[in-house]
Amino acid sequence: MSEYKNPRETWFTYDIVAEDPTTHARAGVLHTPHGDVPTPIFMPVGTKATVKGLLPDRLESLGAKIILANTYHLANRPGEDLVEEMGGLHDFMQWHGPILTDSGGFQVFSHGDFTKLTDDGVTFRCVDYDGSYFHWTPERNMEIAQKLGADIVMQLDQCPPYPASRSFVERAVELSSMWAERCFKAHDREDQALFGIVQGGMHLDLRLRSLAHLEECGDFPGYGIGGYSVGEDHDTMFETLAPLASEHMPKGKPRYLMGVGNPTTLVRGVSCGIDMFDCVLPTRTARMGSAFSSEGRLNFRHARFTHDDRPIDEKCTCPVCCGGYSRAYLHHLVRQKEMVGSVLLSMHNVYFLLDLMRRAREAIIEGRYAAFESDWLSCPAAQDW
Repeated sequence: MSEYKNPRETWFTYDIVAEDPTTHARAGVLHTPHGDVPTPIFMPVGTKATVKGLLPDRLESLGAKIILANTYHLANRPGEDLVEEMGGLHDFMQWHGPILTDSGGFQVFSHGDFTKLTDDGVTFRCVDYDGSYFHWTPERNMEIAQKLGADIVMQLDQCPPYPASRSFVERAVELSSMWAERCFKAHDREDQALFGIVQGGMHLDLRLRSLAHLEECGDFPGYGIGGYSVGEDHDTMFETLAPLASEHMPKGKPRYLMGVGNPTTLVRGVSCGIDMFDCVLPTRTARMGSAFSSEGRLNFRHARFTHDDRPIDEKCTCPVCCGGYSRAYLHHLVRQKEMVGSVLLSMHNVYFLLDLMRRAREAIIEGRYAAFESDWLSCPAAQDW
């Protein structure tokens, strides 16, 4: 009789196909039940089971390989039981590629005074919904995640803000570590991968403590890196992120930098060895009238675009830039708060990040990522704030 093999060990594998010779950048393929994900990759965020303004077929045509949805919001409305009844997130939102759901922890802890922490879990008030109180244990969090049915789910963790005292961050590491162990034991859905999350704020020793505990408590198929982009400047972030990713994270597993999405940070993150990114930035800034470009961030509320007949970016090959839509037209839509303006800018911004990661991957495979990064950092596009 052949030895039983957990399907997760077959469905969720990560192959490194190339490593840059002079940086820590690597190109890989993450295998999931709903398809393969080439890395490095940016994941558009569909918080409430929709990437705002973009239908699934449009996302696919833009080059999206995996998208993210939010456990906190979906557990509130429509509720995980309804999503499960409708066949899980893939059928519910008609996206049939890979999906990652976060733990909802960031949203829970952003409620500040409306949360109460214990070793057992977190009690919080949904002030952005009906004001009800809920108590999430790691076990309850895993129950919700398994009913939603994404390919990849994240452990329940505490995400400390910045700045925060070392003692506060240390307590967050302790709680996240305890909860990781309980999540690992509670999670039993074989067609779903559970990622652990490394916390520790801007303290490298706490980050390493968090990582060590994750490696001790279970064989996680991948790791999220949380607690960054929470108020610190990006140079401060890279002081600890760079050595963590390049020197200490397990080599054969995907590394996911959570909640980071401006182009320059993606380029620098890949150089450190990060494989996966997500952020609401491309669609949120689109709704504010802004676009990424080879000239840097463009704000279409500005009057200077009133008579500009050029596309958003003459170097971009997205459907908006190649479709005849002028800066003047986008300026008009943004100023008039027309829905189509947000849709067109969202299409461009999402494509811009997806294409940036596609070109980064090519550079890694060709062994020239150091030059790719240097060229990016010296060009106007790096002025993306």
